[in-house]
Amino acid sequence: MAPKALGFVAPFVILLSVAVFFVSPVRAEENTALKDEIAKLQDEIRAKKEEVAKVEEKINTVKKSIERKQVEALSLKNQMSILEERLEAVRLDIQATRGEIETVELELKQLRLEIDAKNKQIARHKEILSELIRTIQRESDRNYLELLLSNDSFSEFFSEVQYLQEVYSDVGAQAKTLRLAKEELQTKESALSDKQNALEKLEEALVIKEQDVKHQRNYKEKLFTETKENEATFQGMLADLRRQYQTVESEIQSIERTIRAKLEGNDKLPTGGDVAFSWPVPSQYITAYFHDPDYPFRHIFEHAGIDIKAGQGTAVRAVAPGYLARAKRCNESWCYSYVMIIHGDGLSTVYGHLSQIAVSEDQFVARGDIIGYSGGTPGTAGAGPFVTGPHLHFESRLNGIPVNPLNYLL
Repeated sequence: MAPKALGFVAPFVILLSVAVFFVSPVRAEENTALKDEIAKLQDEIRAKKEEVAKVEEKINTVKKSIERKQVEALSLKNQMSILEERLEAVRLDIQATRGEIETVELELKQLRLEIDAKNKQIARHKEILSELIRTIQRESDRNYLELLLSNDSFSEFFSEVQYLQEVYSDVGAQAKTLRLAKEELQTKESALSDKQNALEKLEEALVIKEQDVKHQRNYKEKLFTETKENEATFQGMLADLRRQYQTVESEIQSIERTIRAKLEGNDKLPTGGDVAFSWPVPSQYITAYFHDPDYPFRHIFEHAGIDIKAGQGTAVRAVAPGYLARAKRCNESWCYSYVMIIHGDGLSTVYGHLSQIAVSEDQFVARGDIIGYSGGTPGTAGAGPFVTGPHLHFESRLNGIPVNPLNYLL
């Protein structure tokens, strides 16, 4: 290559060197300060995670104690002890969740620092790239003809041009790399933000659960007073609960068989298609699950549905169109008030602990129709015995047999 051809390339070599200098993340002192701050955040994150791990160990210890007590005979003292430990477990759950939220906040702070640094790098790259483009255009307009005349061959001329194109391509590649890095960090920040939102919702749910356990504990303390701490009296009340459950269960199954046969014989029930239920109340927070292993009265009967958090007097709606087969109203707190709707395809639904019933038997209802209002507050009409706080008990049945409602709810 002719020596004088190098004179044209030199400005670009110098400019590229300047670009590399200025595109460095930040000046050395700033870069060191940034690394120190990130390192400090990482130490705080590790410490928070260790705190959460210790709390989770305590939670596991309490849960194992509850499991041991649940296999023991159902007694008043035993139930109170279990409730106290459940309350402690929930408090620890809340503490652990808050620790996780604080951890995520620290991770978000770290990511924002890194994103800010990347933005500065990208800005410097754009500045250098713009200067390179302007220089290329300026030198091209002035020197391409000079280069062509000064080189001994066309091959040397095209080598010079190719070199300039490679310089331009290299700087563009660096800018693209930094842009992709920024997008990656933004994606991580979005993911962490979603996680933080999820954790905050979990904390809200845990606070609700703590309130539920407090309701349960307060009711049990009231029960102590009502029974005068007499175990025989408590066992007598459990026997009454068992009898009432068996009566209601027999009633539901009998009505289910009789009325379904009549309706299906007259082709009055819709059939076919995918079966899907809407939620009966606005809340979707579940306080007790189908066949819940933590249900306090499993010694007497399985929990045949799900309990959904609902304040006293919340509107309860039909989850699907059907025939209202039973509307049992109660004026006493010990009596269990409920509504049963028969749907097509062998399905039926039961809505329990209602404080008020807004429909009558022997009528068809549409999805979303108000059929009553939730109850469950101890001592209120229709709540039934051994309730711990306001909620809706919701059951789904297939050919009269209780099945998990979560398999049908949208």
